[in-house]
Order: sequence, then structure tokens, then C-alpha cells
Amino acid sequence: MFPFLNNSMKKIFLTLAAALVLQGAMAQNSAVTNAIIMQKNGTLDKARVEIDKAIANPKTSEKAKTWYTRGEIYEAMAQSPIYKKSLGDTDGSKIAFESYQKAIALEGKDSDYGKQAAQRMDNFYGIALNAGVESYNAQKYDEALASYKMANQIRPQDTTALLYAAFASEAKQDYGQARENYNKLMAINYKSPQMYNRLLQMARQEKNEAEAAKVVQQALAAYPNNKVFLLEDLNMTLSSGRGTEAIDKIQKVIAADPNNSNLYSVLGSVYEQSKQPELALAAHKKAVELDPKNFDSQYNLGVYYFNKGAEIYKAVNKMDLKTYQAKGKKMEGDGKKFMEQAIPYFETAIQLNPKEKAVSSALQKAYTSVGRKADAERLAAQSK
Repeated sequence: MFPFLNNSMKKIFLTLAAALVLQGAMAQNSAVTNAIIMQKNGTLDKARVEIDKAIANPKTSEKAKTWYTRGEIYEAMAQSPIYKKSLGDTDGSKIAFESYQKAIALEGKDSDYGKQAAQRMDNFYGIALNAGVESYNAQKYDEALASYKMANQIRPQDTTALLYAAFASEAKQDYGQARENYNKLMAINYKSPQMYNRLLQMARQEKNEAEAAKVVQQALAAYPNNKVFLLEDLNMTLSSGRGTEAIDKIQKVIAADPNNSNLYSVLGSVYEQSKQPELALAAHKKAVELDPKNFDSQYNLGVYYFNKGAEIYKAVNKMDLKTYQAKGKKMEGDGKKFMEQAIPYFETAIQLNPKEKAVSSALQKAYTSVGRKADAERLAAQSK
């Protein structure tokens, strides 16, 4: 049977129990305290050993102070030319960042250590970004991406880290990841013609025309008057054979770039395809007015007048004698006038591109039809 304790003995027992509890707590916190002292003394390698002990201890590992101290120590080591080497392959910056995150998670961002950790993390943004740039320049793209990811976590609304991450993903030809980063940028309302151009280039490298068309439409939604994107949209429309639809798009591009002779030349060709010859004529004339060296429009103007004359000659050739005597001579005169109008355009076109056989052949026929036999023979000899 156990003896009863008197009041005096109870007090002694309770005092001893409290002392044992306090001693246990002090033992648990001693590693953190030692780490802080060693950190202040500048012996970061020893501080690291102590704080790692505290992290491994279930009691101290649940305290924000422990994690915040760990963040300070690893951050200092990562920035020290001497102690950074002792980290070896360990990424001190990453460990520091994760430690500050843990401190905030344990006590909240409004606690003392939470506020300090948040401030440390914000200061860490520039370190992470610079580390990413350094890795990128050394072509260590995965390391660069890890640093940019850290920077983005610190400042989610800042576009720089996401943009640099997209560049790094492109450099390692991970277009899916690059596109993901660009999409994140768009989600926070970031806009840039360069971004859409890079997305378009990636789609082209992947030979994904559907994606390329999607990017162009996104770009036009952001920059409706951008000449580059208007032209891309126009070329896609033309290459798909939707000529009539292209007319409206060409006119929009012309509105953005009114002195572009080539645009009028393309407009003239599309009008020809859609059987609107008079509008085609006006467009080609405007192209030549803007740039007399525009080969395509010089040639197309020649073709327009040549075909007008050829149609008349063809009709005359089908006439019977009576009809010819009634109106054939006048029609031949009209046909000759059209051929004479075609000749200057063909002559300019052949000067611009002497090796173009189609121009040479058309000009020879025009010379012959107006009675300039010597010129036709000379051109034939030159073409041999």
C-alpha cells in the first residue's frame, strides 16, 4: 500500500515535475537558440547543423520561429561566397523560400513571424529573378525555370517572372510549358505584340495551323489595327481560298498601311478572282501610282488591257463578211487601242523582270497585233 503524501511533500513533487517539463522544453528549444547565436556570430555552417536538428524535432518543427530562423540561415548561406560552397548541390535560396512559406502557414501572415517572413519573401523576389537570369544565360533552363517559379510565387501579379519563364521554356523547346506561361500572362491582362508573335512562331514550328489562326485572332482582339497581325490574318484567308472574304480584310490592312503598294496589288488580284475587273483595274493603278516598280501590278494592268483587246479580236474573227463590213473595222480599231494601252505596262514589267517569259510572250503578241513586227522580232531574238 502506497503511503499518503502530506502537503509539504506534494509541493516538492509538483515543483520537481514542473522543473522536468521546463528542462525538456529548454532542451527542445536549445537547438533553435544555438542556431540563432551561431548565425549572429557568423558561423553559418554550425548554425545550419543546429537548425536542421530543430526541424527534425517534432516539438520545435511546429513553431514558426524555427522555420523563420531556418529561412534566415539558408538565405544567408546562399548569399555568402564562402558558405554557398558548403551547401553543395543544395539550393539554399529554395530552402529559405520554403521555410518562410512554412512559417506563414503555421502562424498566419499577420503574426510576428508571419509578417517578418512575408517581408523576407518579398525581398527575395529580386534574388530569385536574378538567379533565374544567371541560370538562363548559362543555358541551365530547368534551374532558371525553378527560380522564375519561385519569383512568381512571391509576386503572382508581376509579369516579369512569367515572361522570363516563357522564354526559358521556349529555349528548351518545351512549347507546351511556354504556352502555359503566356496564357498565365494573358490571364492577368498582360498584352504585348511580341508575345503574340512568339506564340505564332511556336505554332508555326509545330506546324499547327489551327493554333496559329487562334493566336492571330487573339492578337487582333488585343491590337485590331496592328499591320503584322492584319497581314497574317489576310494571308491565312487567302491561302484557304476565301478570296471574297479576304477583300474586307485587305481593306482593313490598307487602312492601317495606306501607302503599301503590295496591298493594292493583292487587292487587285482578289478582285480579278471574284470577277470584278473594274475594281481590279483601279486597285492595280493605285499600286503602280504608289510604286512604279511594282512588277505584279504593272504586269496585271498589261494583262487587263491585253485581254480587253484580245476579246475584241476574237469576236471580229468570228464575224461573217457582212457583219465585218458593217462594224468589224471599227472593232479592230478598238482592239488595237486596248493593245496599245497594254504595251507600256508590259514594257515596264519586262524591265523590272527581264527573265519572266510570260511577260515577254504577251508583249510579243501585243506588238504583233498593233503592227510593230520589228519590235516583236527583236523581243523574240532577245528571249532565245
